[in-house]
Amino acid sequence: MESDATEPASDTTASAPLPQRWLILAVLCVAQLVVVLDNTVLTVAVPVLTTELGASTADVQWMINAYALVLSGLLLTAGSAADRYGRRRMLLVGLVLFGIGSLAAGLASTSGQLIAARAGMGIGGALLVTSTLAVAMQVFDAAERSRAIGIWAATSALGFAAGPPIGGTILAHLPWGAIFLVNVPAVLVCLFVARALIPESRDPAGGRLDVVGAALSTAGLTAVVWAIISGPEHGWTSAPVLGAAALGVLLLGLFVRWERRIPHPMLDMHFFQDRRFVGAISGVVLITFGATGALFLLTQHLQFVRGYPAWEAGLRMAPFALSIVLLNVSGVVALVIRRLGLAAAIAIGMTLLAGGLAVITLVPSDGYGVLLVGLLVMGVGCALANPAIVEAVMSAIPAQKAGAGAGVDGTMTEVGSSLGIAVLGAVLNARFAALLPAALAGAGSFPAAFAAARDGAEREAVTVAFASALETGQLAGAAAVLIGGLVAAGLLHRAERPKTAQ
Repeated sequence: MESDATEPASDTTASAPLPQRWLILAVLCVAQLVVVLDNTVLTVAVPVLTTELGASTADVQWMINAYALVLSGLLLTAGSAADRYGRRRMLLVGLVLFGIGSLAAGLASTSGQLIAARAGMGIGGALLVTSTLAVAMQVFDAAERSRAIGIWAATSALGFAAGPPIGGTILAHLPWGAIFLVNVPAVLVCLFVARALIPESRDPAGGRLDVVGAALSTAGLTAVVWAIISGPEHGWTSAPVLGAAALGVLLLGLFVRWERRIPHPMLDMHFFQDRRFVGAISGVVLITFGATGALFLLTQHLQFVRGYPAWEAGLRMAPFALSIVLLNVSGVVALVIRRLGLAAAIAIGMTLLAGGLAVITLVPSDGYGVLLVGLLVMGVGCALANPAIVEAVMSAIPAQKAGAGAGVDGTMTEVGSSLGIAVLGAVLNARFAALLPAALAGAGSFPAAFAAARDGAEREAVTVAFASALETGQLAGAAAVLIGGLVAAGLLHRAERPKTAQ
């Protein structure tokens, strides 16, 4: 029999755990995986899309960014909707929207159609990111929640590494639309199983959706994220970037003011009076800033310096993701986090991540051995830190607000990730421009400079300059990871001290 979706379930975890909870988690992870994959799988399809759809550089950027912008802008609203209207219901709606968007993307015949389909997928993705985590918080009790969150968080790392090799394999045998159409059977399976097994839960005092708050938060977050993404391309001091950033900050300020005035806000501003909550969300931004930016530069290193195609670069990074998955699925990470505590787990995990990246950057090697060691050290660090920071966010708010907590966690992750790629990418580009031979000054990227080089000596100089610039960027990323992890751990430790004293 399927769970009753019409009656709100209690938000307190039942004394008897659901026997099907691990199967439910598997469904949640598959749903989360397809969302993350669609952030990375498109990278290997850019040359094909440029040729077959006649896409311009601006078209390709919007094909990638339309998904990210819509998803990041809607996360807070999606989390609030999950609490108010039912987490299971919003999960099912998200699956339907994501499936329809994937089908439309796979069948698109023009750049405009593909961009619109990707935006539609972003709506479904926002609902899935928030509802999957919120459902996991309701299905698992405190004893198993850390392990469940760890497995859910590990899925994101797997999707990040698996996107390019999966996309490359599909494109080697099938038309480009197949990279989106493969989502459809996965969505259908998740729909069937989720409808049959997942019990409904919602906030009993949720009330109606805060339409004004949803509009202000969506517009404000979209403007801020667009400014972050567009900063490296248009210039951080350009009028469009500064205008979008100012508009976004203004709208978010109005959002905060509105939320403080209404009786049933979509995001309770009293959460920000809790030092544990502030420390946790600060940690999400700081950690994802360094980690995502550093991993982005690492993929550039594998493709442009070592010469691997995008799918092979992703394949060689697989040990990083697989170590995260194995350590979380086995329950080792949950045990270690319980022994160490959240603050210590975050500090140690991010120190390992920074150390692994430093090994890859500073130890000279043309082979795979040093890279493998560094990736495994990084994987252990991420396996420990990621679930700890998610658990810190989710445990700092009431259980009946799990959707709102998931929305905040997802939003801070997107902001931190966008900032990491933009800022560390800017460090890379600035250093690369400074090191380029005078004859190639003004080349905006490694491919452009390499193509403009007139002989072997200039091409070698371009490669050396880019490798040196990557080293600078990766070391900056390692420092950001380390500092961010220590700051987040310190904030959480300070927030825990009054509770321990009491």
